[in-house]
Amino acid sequence: MVDACCDDDRTLAVLRQRGTLTKVLWINAAMFLVIAGAALYGRSTALLSDSLDNLGDALTYGLSLYAVTGNQRIKARVALVKGALIFLGAAVVSGQIAWKLVHAVTPSHEVMSLFALIGLVANGACLWLLWRHRSEDINMSSVFECSRNDIASNLSVLVAAAGVRFFQAGWPDLLVATLLAALLLRSSWRVIRGAAAELRAAPRAS
Repeated sequence: MVDACCDDDRTLAVLRQRGTLTKVLWINAAMFLVIAGAALYGRSTALLSDSLDNLGDALTYGLSLYAVTGNQRIKARVALVKGALIFLGAAVVSGQIAWKLVHAVTPSHEVMSLFALIGLVANGACLWLLWRHRSEDINMSSVFECSRNDIASNLSVLVAAAGVRFFQAGWPDLLVATLLAALLLRSSWRVIRGAAAELRAAPRAS
């Protein structure tokens, strides 16, 4: 009877995680398309970083849906992939920064501000949905880490937009993009380190 009750609790927890992950996956996929288009139109590297963060999160949530019913080792391996995806996003942003240093442009602060606010609302909703799952396991804690990064990214783009407007130059956009790339690298390291620790602690399949 006790085992059956525990199984029911685990099944309910898995269903709740699946429901939350599905919602935040679609939010992030939609926001990637919207913000990537805005970044290209507004010529903003910081906004591009924001959109790539959404794409990485959408892929991450898809992987998390796969791992939600897996054992500790499967969840840790998926978390390693998430860390690698975050690192890839940082590399893309770094490449864009290097290109802009050679080919300087002044982005549209109006476009940056508008779509950073839209992203902030969407990512705030994701963070609210994920809040109750943040400490459940390595799979969900790494997802929560991604969502928290998104909020910082949106706020940073707003700061960059204000800088571009005040100075009438593109360097605030590049400065914030550099800080966002550093944030992504730090997050990647934390997720990979946590996943590696989980793998070491997880029992091997016989």
